[in-house]
Amino acid sequence: MQKSTMIKKEIAIKNRKWFIIDAAGAVVGKLAVQVANLLRGKNKPSMTLNVDCGDYVIVYNTDKMILTGNKLTREFWYSHSQYIGGLRKRDGKTMLNKYSDELLELAVKGMLPKNRLSRRIITKLHIYKKEVNKNYDAHKPIKIQAEGIRK
Repeated sequence: MQKSTMIKKEIAIKNRKWFIIDAAGAVVGKLAVQVANLLRGKNKPSMTLNVDCGDYVIVYNTDKMILTGNKLTREFWYSHSQYIGGLRKRDGKTMLNKYSDELLELAVKGMLPKNRLSRRIITKLHIYKKEVNKNYDAHKPIKIQAEGIRK
């Protein structure tokens, strides 16, 4: 019988990679699942639940993502400013056109566990509406295909 090992935080930090994903034509939910799995480290055999062993993820071209079904008109995203009458309601079309980076971040955040570790994990996500405006060449990011691309 083979024993399972618990990875230590120091080893997890050394083994982190950078991934870059083009979100053009990708379905929001399927892309969010892929990003959340990379951020948590579920693609690694040494994944440990109580250690942040995931990788960094850069997502660009989020303004070209796709919402399937009737989500453009029938689904709403709510937020409140904590002031009286401060409820803000946005439909799918508005979220996709103006706030596509926020839409993807909310989708990924909803797929992470609700604890202190997830607040640390979400900081490794970098989202851009258009092309990447920073130079990440020093990190040697690995370009991967986004899941759920529709033509």
